[in-house]
Amino acid sequence: MLRLTELRLPLDHPPEALEDAIRARLAIAPDALERFTVFRRGHDARRRSAIMLVYTVDCAVKDEAAVLARYRAEHPKDPHVNIAPEMAWRPPVTDGAALASKPGYLRPIVIGAGPCGFMAALTLAQMGLRPLILERGKVVRERTVDTFALWRKGVLTPESNVQFGEGGAGTFSDGKLYSQVRDPRFLGRRVLEEFVKAGAPEEILYLAHPHIGTFRLVSMVEHIRAEIEAAGGEYRFGTRVDGLVQDEGTGRIKGVRTAEGEVIAANHVVMAVGHSARDTFTMLQQAGVQMQAKPFSIGVRIEHPQSVIDTAQFGTSAGNPLLGAAEYRLVHHASNGRGVYSFCMCPGGTVVAATSEEGQVVTNGMSQYSRAERNANSGMVVDLRPGEDYPDDPLAGMAFQRHWERKAFEAGGRSYKAPAQRVGDFLAGRPSTTLGAVVPSYKPGVTPADLSTCLPDFAVAALREALPLFDRKLKGFAMEDAVMTGVETRTSSPLRIPRGEDGQSLSTPGLYPAGEGAGYAGGILSAGIDGIRIAEAVAMAIAGKTVDGLGL
Repeated sequence: MLRLTELRLPLDHPPEALEDAIRARLAIAPDALERFTVFRRGHDARRRSAIMLVYTVDCAVKDEAAVLARYRAEHPKDPHVNIAPEMAWRPPVTDGAALASKPGYLRPIVIGAGPCGFMAALTLAQMGLRPLILERGKVVRERTVDTFALWRKGVLTPESNVQFGEGGAGTFSDGKLYSQVRDPRFLGRRVLEEFVKAGAPEEILYLAHPHIGTFRLVSMVEHIRAEIEAAGGEYRFGTRVDGLVQDEGTGRIKGVRTAEGEVIAANHVVMAVGHSARDTFTMLQQAGVQMQAKPFSIGVRIEHPQSVIDTAQFGTSAGNPLLGAAEYRLVHHASNGRGVYSFCMCPGGTVVAATSEEGQVVTNGMSQYSRAERNANSGMVVDLRPGEDYPDDPLAGMAFQRHWERKAFEAGGRSYKAPAQRVGDFLAGRPSTTLGAVVPSYKPGVTPADLSTCLPDFAVAALREALPLFDRKLKGFAMEDAVMTGVETRTSSPLRIPRGEDGQSLSTPGLYPAGEGAGYAGGILSAGIDGIRIAEAVAMAIAGKTVDGLGL
């Protein structure tokens, strides 16, 4: 198979144009093209009057070696025709079932059933190693009921919400399935293929910016659970891990202790909790697990009419079904030295309540598969620095988050309503007393307020500088009635748990930090990739093999 990249065609091209473009690129006869598949399709909207679709295709042609040799001889500096890479995942351990049947076998434990956890568990189960998955929250359907209770009634369930429960925080999000992590082994492709097997739309395999939305994520997570259980894995919901059992001399993991006091023996424990498992991080520090402070960001959610964003990005092509609801990515380096950037942009979505602790307000963004809601929303956040904005201590970032989340709770009226402000008022330095044409989507509701009371002064200054500049790049971005809702604090984990090349904690052998909470991922896809890597490392440790080439 040959892989052709940068095949550019007009937005309204006829179906046969792609085949014609492949033949023209390779200069082959019509019957020389045997078959092709689209590996990726994106678009280039830099010229709004002439938006182009950009394809990467894998194709089979007659006399492939000769065609490739001729092309390279004629185009020695063209990098856009190559042999298609091998993307099939091969398990590093093929005798897992035999290993698991030996007397005294201790099944690996996976703590957390988010994307990292369920991909780690799925990988271990497919290798026959019968993992045990411990999840503090509920199954995804019950968790959805609890989450809606916060959104609709202002009733928080601390162990079952946007952050905790089967599927992880990504379940109540836009369902974005793209990442900027380095992925030379195409593990991201494997994650997507497993998602398609579980019911996700097949288009996620080739769209440049795929997403599936919350409702489809729910059913997909259930299908993956069923596959794990069918392969010998076991789930225990409502099971919070409150302690590690360790060898007194070496600190090596011997098991875990649950909140109910049960001790479960294990030699290999994957710590795949999310970035909001604050009590778990405290427990890990008390157990002597090495951790370090990590930068993250703070800011707000900003909402505009989706039609404003569509027109700004696509011009007269706004509304074209091949383009869908427009996205954006904005970055500004403020004069006070702070970076301001858009985060987790949700086209045609809603702003959601994402707190996991009482007396705090946290925002996040969510979209359904259709991305058909009235507003676009995005995090608009400012970078933070350990040792400068808060002490350079592993848990200090969590204390910083809590401080501003409590401020937002108070400004919103102490009822899980969120403080909100018109962009015009925020830029003018005056509190909002009413909102305008842009109707905020946050539930259980908003309170017009002054967001400068809910953010550090340097973040307020950086945002006020950035918004007018973003308006120059994206017309309408600083519109008077655009709504800002606070606060966005859970952009990423405020700490990292260092691990070695074998995937194990540097301080605690047998503990495998993984995913977003441990500081190794930033979204559904990257978390799933890390879950596969760590599962492979665990499997190789169980099999007594050397870990090599896993990208850890």
